Amino acid sequence: MRKIRVLVAKPGLDGHDRGAKIIARGLRDAGFEVIYTGLRRTPAEIAETALQEDVDVIALSIMTGTHLFHTSRVIEELKKRGVELNKDVVIIVGGIIPDEDVPKLKEMGVAGVFGPGTFLADVVETIKKVVPKKGGE
Repeated sequence: MRKIRVLVAKPGLDGHDRGAKIIARGLRDAGFEVIYTGLRRTPAEIAETALQEDVDVIALSIMTGTHLFHTSRVIEELKKRGVELNKDVVIIVGGIIPDEDVPKLKEMGVAGVFGPGTFLADVVETIKKVVPKKGGE
């Protein structure tokens, strides 16, 4: 069975990457294959990397309050590339997310939203629950 592949991405001008690095290491330690894009990626770069790396999950880490904007743009870029959200790839979002924006992200198709203090085990469980089985694997 192939390991679940997760792309950890920091869209926009957000320079705060400590949380993203902790999540990337934690997911790797939990048995996932993790690709970290580094800082300041465009939605197009994130979508293209997700496609090229054949990832199951895109984990967006956003600390700047631009979560609605950047998440919607990543979804648009995935659609342009023929990638179907929640079938081909799942998106989760972590960072400073106001409670009132969580339903908006879910309406966009985001499978999980995680704020400060979230336990890594909760992120791992969510990923295992929402990642579709690809090709009978």
